[in-house]
Amino acid sequence: MAHQLAGPTREDVRGPYARVGAGASAPGARASGAGEPLPDATVRLLERMPKAELHLHLDGSIRVDTALDLARARGMDAPTTWADMSAALVGPPQGPDQAELLRAFDLPIALMQDADALERITMDLVEAKAADNVRYAEIRWGPLLHTARGLSLKDGIAAVVAGAERAARENRITVRLICTAIRSHDPRDNVVLAEAAALFQDRGLTGWDLAGQEARFPDPMTHALAFEAARAGGLRITVHAGEWGGAAQVRRALAVDPERIAHGPGAADDPGLMAELRARRVVLDLCPTSNAQATIVPTVAAHPIAALHRAGNPVTLSTDDLTVSDLTLSEEYRNAIERIGLTLPELWAIDRFALDVAFADEATLEPLRAAFDAWAAGIPELAG
Repeated sequence: MAHQLAGPTREDVRGPYARVGAGASAPGARASGAGEPLPDATVRLLERMPKAELHLHLDGSIRVDTALDLARARGMDAPTTWADMSAALVGPPQGPDQAELLRAFDLPIALMQDADALERITMDLVEAKAADNVRYAEIRWGPLLHTARGLSLKDGIAAVVAGAERAARENRITVRLICTAIRSHDPRDNVVLAEAAALFQDRGLTGWDLAGQEARFPDPMTHALAFEAARAGGLRITVHAGEWGGAAQVRRALAVDPERIAHGPGAADDPGLMAELRARRVVLDLCPTSNAQATIVPTVAAHPIAALHRAGNPVTLSTDDLTVSDLTLSEEYRNAIERIGLTLPELWAIDRFALDVAFADEATLEPLRAAFDAWAAGIPELAG
C-alpha cells in the first residue's frame, strides 16, 4: 500500500531557499527565504566531502530491489513492482505526526525476520553510505523487532554485526552499531536486550538507544534498568527525544544521562534547556528532512540546526533513514545550506565535530580525524 497521499510535495516540505550572506553567520540568526539553488560546483563539493553520520536506522534504509527480492523469495504479500515497492517503503513528504511516519517501517520489519535478510540489508546500507563518501557511520536497529518468526536475539544481532563487518572491510568505511530498545516493549525484555548487546562490543556494537512512539510512551525512565544494564555493560548512551512533546520531552530525556540525543530540535524553543544541554555537553543528532516528514518542524527550511549551532549547542547532521526519507547525506547537506542557511564552513564544522562525539575509541577516530583534516586543508571555502 502506498504511503504517499494527497498533500504537500517534497519541494513544499523543503521550504524556501535560504539567503546565504548578510546576517547568516550572526549567533541565533536564520537566513531568510530569498535565495537560489546552490551552484553545481558547490553541490559537487558536498558530494566529495568526507562525511560522518551518527543517526541512521537500518530498518528505514532497505533498498527497493532488495525488498522486492526478499518478498519474492519468502512468498510474502508485498508489492511486486519497483514503483509500488518504492511507494510502500518511502515515507510521505509530510504526515501529521511521528506515529504516522513510523508506519513506513512496518513492511521493512516484516522483511527483516531472518539472519540472511538482516545481514544483506546491513551490507547494502554500508555500501550505499560508502558510495556517498560517508567515511564513518553509526547504524542503529531494534533487535527485538526481528524475532517474530523465531530468530533468536543473539543470532539476529550477530547477523547485523557480520554484515557491518564484511561491508566495512569491502568498502573502506568505518562502521559502529547502536542497539535500540523500543519504548513499547516490556522493560524486562529491554534489560535482556542490553545484556545481549553488550556481548558484541568487541565487534563494533558500541551504543544503546531508546526509540518508538513517544506520545504513547513518553517516559524513558520506564526503561531505567535497561539503561543501567547497557551502561554497566560498557555501551554508550543515546536516546530519541522530542519527536513529540517538544522541549519538555528533550528535558525529560536528560534523566537517563545520555551523551547524545537523537532529534530534539524543540530544544531551540527553550533557552534554559539549550543552556543546560551546553553545560552538560549533550549532543543533538539532528535530521531536518525526517523531522519535517513527521511535522516536528513545518519545513526543512524552518529547522533550527543553524540556530542551535550558532548558539554553541553541539549538533550533528544525519539523514535518519536512507529509504523512508528517500535521502542521501550529500542531499541533506545540500538542504542544510540551500534551505536552512548554514554556511559551508559551518556545515564542515558540524560534519567534522561528529568524529569528536562518535561512539568509537580514539584509536579508531584519530586516523579518521586526520584524514578529514587533510582533505579540508586543500579547500579554502571550508575555512571559517
